[in-house]
Amino acid sequence: MQDVLPIVVVAVVLVFGVVGVALVVFGRGTYDRIGASGMTFDHPDDGPDADSTRDAEIAAMLEHSNAWRAAHGQPELTLADLDPEAAGTDVAPPADPGLRDEVRTVVEALNARRIARGLEPLDVDAEVERRLSG
Repeated sequence: MQDVLPIVVVAVVLVFGVVGVALVVFGRGTYDRIGASGMTFDHPDDGPDADSTRDAEIAAMLEHSNAWRAAHGQPELTLADLDPEAAGTDVAPPADPGLRDEVRTVVEALNARRIARGLEPLDVDAEVERRLSG
């Protein structure tokens, strides 16, 4: 009877080893699907096109906002009012005068250091506009 015990132990270990390898090879997809459902964010998007849904939601929010604004006597907004890029314009809002003065001070200090190092001076006005536009 004691001669059978090592054989049984080895056989059980081998059987469970084969079962474990089979589960690893054939059960990969099962582990990846744990917790994935329509209620979580880690599932494949099987719904409508995300861009069309986004556009529809933005239009609905804008419509609601315009209804509220009309009820309070304010002018209606368009998408171009909210996003200058949507209207095809690259117009930046005018810079705050305090910000403009601060940027000018920084550019003038940078220019003074360039001149002290023997480098060519900057066009201060052009550099201020470049920094404010970007």
